[in-house]
Amino acid sequence: MTGSVAGRTNGGHGRLGRVLSGLAVAVGCVLFLGGFAWGAVEYLPYTVPTDSMDPTVKAGDRVLAQRISGDQVRRGDVVVFKDAEWGDMPMVKRVVGVGGDKVACCDAEGRLTVDGKAVEEPYVGRTPGGLASTTRFGATVPKGQLFLLGDERGGSLDSRVHLQDQGQGSVPRSSVTARVDAVAWPPSGMVGRPAAFAALPGGVSEPGPVRLLVGAVVLGALLILGGAAYEPVARRLGGARRTGRTGGEVPTGAR
Repeated sequence: MTGSVAGRTNGGHGRLGRVLSGLAVAVGCVLFLGGFAWGAVEYLPYTVPTDSMDPTVKAGDRVLAQRISGDQVRRGDVVVFKDAEWGDMPMVKRVVGVGGDKVACCDAEGRLTVDGKAVEEPYVGRTPGGLASTTRFGATVPKGQLFLLGDERGGSLDSRVHLQDQGQGSVPRSSVTARVDAVAWPPSGMVGRPAAFAALPGGVSEPGPVRLLVGAVVLGALLILGGAAYEPVARRLGGARRTGRTGGEVPTGAR
Protein backbone atom coordinates (compact mmCIF):
# COMPACT_ATOMS: atom_id res chain seq x y z
CA MET A 1 0.00 0.00 0.00
CA THR A 2 2.85 2.31 0.92
CA GLY A 3 4.58 1.64 -2.39
CA SER A 4 1.38 2.41 -4.24
CA VAL A 5 1.02 5.79 -2.51
CA ALA A 6 4.66 6.59 -3.20
CA GLY A 7 4.18 5.68 -6.84
CA ARG A 8 1.17 7.95 -7.15
CA THR A 9 3.07 10.79 -5.43
CA ASN A 10 6.09 10.39 -7.71
CA GLY A 11 3.81 10.21 -10.74
CA GLY A 12 2.10 13.45 -9.68
CA HIS A 13 5.44 15.17 -9.25
CA GLY A 14 6.54 13.86 -12.63
CA ARG A 15 3.46 15.20 -14.38
CA LEU A 16 3.88 18.61 -12.71
CA GLY A 17 7.52 18.67 -13.70
CA ARG A 18 6.66 17.90 -17.32
CA VAL A 19 4.02 20.64 -17.36
CA LEU A 20 6.47 23.18 -15.90
CA SER A 21 9.24 22.15 -18.29
CA GLY A 22 6.88 22.49 -21.25
CA LEU A 23 5.82 25.92 -20.01
CA ALA A 24 9.47 26.95 -19.65
CA VAL A 25 10.20 25.89 -23.25
CA ALA A 26 7.12 27.74 -24.54
CA VAL A 27 7.98 30.96 -22.69
CA GLY A 28 11.61 30.59 -23.76
CA CYS A 29 10.60 30.30 -27.42
CA VAL A 30 8.46 33.43 -27.14
CA LEU A 31 11.32 35.41 -25.57
CA PHE A 32 13.99 34.03 -27.89
CA LEU A 33 12.12 34.43 -31.17
CA GLY A 34 10.38 37.60 -30.01
CA GLY A 35 13.72 39.17 -29.12
CA PHE A 36 15.10 38.48 -32.58
CA ALA A 37 11.91 39.70 -34.27
CA TRP A 38 11.88 42.89 -32.19
CA GLY A 39 15.56 43.44 -32.98
CA ALA A 40 14.95 43.02 -36.72
CA VAL A 41 12.25 45.70 -36.58
CA GLU A 42 14.10 48.07 -34.25
CA TYR A 43 17.70 47.77 -35.45
CA LEU A 44 19.69 48.04 -38.64
CA PRO A 45 22.96 46.03 -38.82
CA TYR A 46 25.74 48.01 -40.45
CA THR A 47 29.42 47.37 -41.16
CA VAL A 48 31.58 50.45 -40.67
CA PRO A 49 33.81 50.91 -43.75
CA THR A 50 36.52 53.30 -42.43
CA ASP A 51 38.44 54.29 -39.29
CA SER A 52 36.90 57.78 -39.20
CA MET A 53 35.13 56.93 -35.92
CA ASP A 54 38.15 55.31 -34.25
CA PRO A 55 38.52 54.57 -31.34
CA THR A 56 34.74 54.40 -30.70
CA VAL A 57 34.06 52.27 -33.78
CA LYS A 58 36.77 50.75 -35.96
CA ALA A 59 36.82 49.82 -39.63
CA GLY A 60 35.09 46.48 -40.16
CA ASP A 61 33.13 46.62 -36.90
CA ARG A 62 29.56 45.37 -37.11
CA VAL A 63 27.25 47.77 -35.28
CA LEU A 64 23.59 47.78 -34.27
CA ALA A 65 21.95 51.04 -35.27
CA GLN A 66 18.45 51.84 -34.04
CA ARG A 67 16.08 53.01 -36.75
CA ILE A 68 15.06 56.60 -35.92
CA SER A 69 13.76 59.72 -37.63
CA GLY A 70 15.87 62.84 -37.92
CA ASP A 71 13.90 64.78 -35.32
CA GLN A 72 15.00 62.26 -32.66
CA VAL A 73 18.68 63.09 -33.10
CA ARG A 74 20.53 64.81 -30.24
CA ARG A 75 24.05 66.16 -29.85
CA GLY A 76 26.54 63.39 -29.14
CA ASP A 77 24.66 60.74 -31.11
CA VAL A 78 26.64 58.54 -33.49
CA VAL A 79 24.39 58.33 -36.52
CA VAL A 80 24.15 56.56 -39.87
CA PHE A 81 23.19 58.96 -42.66
CA LYS A 82 23.39 59.46 -46.41
CA ASP A 83 23.77 62.79 -48.20
CA ALA A 84 24.35 63.51 -51.90
CA GLU A 85 27.07 66.10 -51.21
CA TRP A 86 28.96 63.58 -49.08
CA GLY A 87 29.06 60.89 -51.77
CA ASP A 88 25.48 59.58 -51.46
CA MET A 89 26.51 56.47 -49.49
CA PRO A 90 25.82 55.46 -45.87
CA MET A 91 28.29 57.04 -43.45
CA VAL A 92 28.81 57.03 -39.68
CA LYS A 93 29.67 60.25 -37.80
CA ARG A 94 29.00 61.94 -34.46
CA VAL A 95 26.57 64.85 -34.17
CA VAL A 96 28.25 67.80 -32.40
CA GLY A 97 25.87 70.58 -33.43
CA VAL A 98 22.18 71.02 -34.26
CA GLY A 99 20.24 73.85 -35.89
CA GLY A 100 21.13 77.25 -34.42
CA ASP A 101 24.38 76.09 -32.76
CA LYS A 102 27.65 77.94 -33.29
CA VAL A 103 30.27 75.20 -33.49
CA ALA A 104 33.96 76.11 -33.38
CA CYS A 105 37.41 74.78 -32.63
CA CYS A 106 39.58 75.25 -30.90
CA ASP A 107 39.50 77.23 -27.62
CA ALA A 108 42.60 78.12 -25.61
CA GLU A 109 42.77 74.55 -24.27
CA GLY A 110 42.24 72.92 -27.68
CA ARG A 111 38.60 71.95 -27.09
CA LEU A 112 35.52 72.01 -29.28
CA THR A 113 32.98 74.68 -28.33
CA VAL A 114 29.23 74.82 -28.90
CA ASP A 115 27.72 78.29 -28.45
CA GLY A 116 30.93 79.28 -26.68
CA LYS A 117 30.77 76.41 -24.16
CA ALA A 118 33.70 74.01 -24.14
CA VAL A 119 32.88 70.34 -24.69
CA GLU A 120 35.03 67.61 -23.14
CA GLU A 121 35.36 64.76 -25.65
CA PRO A 122 37.08 61.72 -24.09
CA TYR A 123 36.02 59.61 -27.10
CA VAL A 124 38.18 61.57 -29.57
CA GLY A 125 41.27 59.81 -30.95
CA ARG A 126 44.65 61.36 -30.31
CA THR A 127 45.63 64.33 -32.45
CA PRO A 128 48.87 66.36 -32.51
CA GLY A 129 48.92 68.57 -29.43
CA GLY A 130 45.80 66.91 -28.07
CA LEU A 131 43.54 69.28 -30.03
CA ALA A 132 39.88 68.47 -30.71
CA SER A 133 40.56 69.15 -34.40
CA THR A 134 43.67 69.24 -36.57
CA THR A 135 42.18 72.23 -38.43
CA ARG A 136 40.55 75.30 -36.92
CA PHE A 137 36.99 76.03 -38.01
CA GLY A 138 33.79 77.79 -37.11
CA ALA A 139 30.24 77.42 -38.42
CA THR A 140 26.65 78.30 -37.57
CA VAL A 141 24.39 75.31 -38.14
CA PRO A 142 21.25 76.17 -40.15
CA LYS A 143 17.83 75.22 -38.78
CA GLY A 144 16.92 71.58 -39.44
CA GLN A 145 20.57 70.66 -40.08
CA LEU A 146 23.27 68.69 -38.22
CA PHE A 147 27.02 69.32 -37.91
CA LEU A 148 28.93 66.02 -37.91
CA LEU A 149 32.49 65.05 -37.00
CA GLY A 150 34.35 61.76 -36.88
CA ASP A 151 36.03 60.74 -33.61
CA GLU A 152 39.30 60.26 -35.47
CA ARG A 153 39.82 63.97 -35.99
CA GLY A 154 43.17 63.56 -37.75
CA GLY A 155 41.80 61.90 -40.88
CA SER A 156 37.99 61.95 -40.81
CA LEU A 157 36.31 63.53 -43.83
CA ASP A 158 33.39 65.27 -42.15
CA SER A 159 31.65 68.63 -41.85
CA ARG A 160 35.02 70.40 -41.69
CA VAL A 161 35.81 69.58 -45.34
CA HIS A 162 32.33 70.64 -46.47
CA LEU A 163 32.33 74.09 -44.87
CA GLN A 164 32.14 75.78 -48.29
CA ASP A 165 29.04 73.79 -49.23
CA GLN A 166 25.58 75.21 -48.79
CA GLY A 167 24.74 74.78 -45.11
CA GLN A 168 28.34 75.25 -43.91
CA GLY A 169 29.16 71.58 -43.88
CA SER A 170 25.93 70.42 -42.24
CA VAL A 171 23.46 67.81 -43.46
CA PRO A 172 19.63 67.74 -43.15
CA ARG A 173 18.14 65.86 -40.21
CA SER A 174 16.10 63.91 -42.76
CA SER A 175 19.31 62.29 -44.06
CA VAL A 176 19.70 60.30 -40.82
CA THR A 177 18.38 56.74 -40.91
CA ALA A 178 19.67 55.26 -37.65
CA ARG A 179 21.59 55.86 -34.41
CA VAL A 180 24.41 53.51 -33.35
CA ASP A 181 23.69 51.85 -30.00
CA ALA A 182 26.26 49.07 -29.75
CA VAL A 183 29.18 47.35 -31.45
CA ALA A 184 27.96 43.79 -32.00
CA TRP A 185 31.11 42.32 -33.55
CA PRO A 186 33.73 42.12 -32.30
CA PRO A 187 31.76 42.43 -29.05
CA SER A 188 32.62 45.85 -27.59
CA GLY A 189 29.46 46.80 -25.73
CA MET A 190 27.32 49.91 -25.84
CA VAL A 191 28.13 53.20 -27.55
CA GLY A 192 27.46 55.68 -24.74
CA ARG A 193 25.86 59.10 -24.82
CA PRO A 194 28.52 61.76 -24.03
CA ALA A 195 27.87 63.48 -20.71
CA ALA A 196 29.42 66.72 -21.98
CA PHE A 197 26.40 67.42 -24.21
CA ALA A 198 23.83 66.71 -21.47
CA ALA A 199 24.00 70.26 -20.10
CA LEU A 200 23.17 71.83 -23.47
CA PRO A 201 19.56 72.55 -24.51
CA GLY A 202 17.80 69.35 -25.55
CA GLY A 203 20.19 67.14 -23.59
CA VAL A 204 21.24 63.74 -24.93
CA SER A 205 19.16 60.88 -26.31
CA GLU A 206 18.07 57.92 -24.21
CA PRO A 207 19.76 54.55 -24.84
CA GLY A 208 17.91 52.23 -27.18
CA PRO A 209 16.39 48.88 -26.13
CA VAL A 210 19.37 46.77 -27.16
CA ARG A 211 20.04 45.58 -23.58
CA LEU A 212 16.42 44.44 -23.25
CA LEU A 213 16.64 42.62 -26.56
CA VAL A 214 19.82 40.79 -25.62
CA GLY A 215 18.39 39.97 -22.19
CA ALA A 216 15.22 38.52 -23.74
CA VAL A 217 17.19 36.35 -26.16
CA VAL A 218 19.58 35.06 -23.47
CA LEU A 219 16.79 34.36 -20.97
CA GLY A 220 14.76 32.64 -23.68
CA ALA A 221 17.69 30.40 -24.60
CA LEU A 222 18.24 29.45 -20.94
CA LEU A 223 14.56 28.59 -20.46
CA ILE A 224 14.52 26.45 -23.61
CA LEU A 225 17.64 24.56 -22.58
CA GLY A 226 16.46 24.14 -18.99
CA GLY A 227 12.99 22.94 -20.01
CA ALA A 228 14.35 20.55 -22.61
CA ALA A 229 16.83 19.10 -20.11
CA TYR A 230 14.18 18.32 -17.47
CA GLU A 231 12.95 14.98 -18.87
CA PRO A 232 16.34 13.25 -19.32
CA VAL A 233 17.59 14.59 -15.96
CA ALA A 234 14.40 13.45 -14.19
CA ARG A 235 14.70 9.95 -15.73
CA ARG A 236 18.32 9.68 -14.68
CA LEU A 237 17.56 10.80 -11.13
CA GLY A 238 14.55 8.48 -10.92
CA GLY A 239 16.66 5.56 -12.07
CA ALA A 240 19.30 6.38 -9.48
CA ARG A 241 16.69 6.46 -6.69
CA ARG A 242 15.24 3.08 -7.71
CA THR A 243 18.71 1.55 -7.84
CA GLY A 244 19.44 2.93 -4.38
CA ARG A 245 16.27 1.42 -2.89
CA THR A 246 17.07 -2.10 -4.25
CA GLY A 247 20.68 -1.98 -3.18
CA GLY A 248 21.85 -1.83 -6.75
CA GLU A 249 21.25 -5.55 -7.44
CA VAL A 250 18.25 -7.86 -7.97
CA PRO A 251 17.96 -10.43 -5.09
CA THR A 252 18.97 -13.97 -6.10
CA GLY A 253 15.60 -15.47 -5.12
CA ALA A 254 13.79 -13.15 -7.47
CA ARG A 255 15.60 -14.38 -10.59
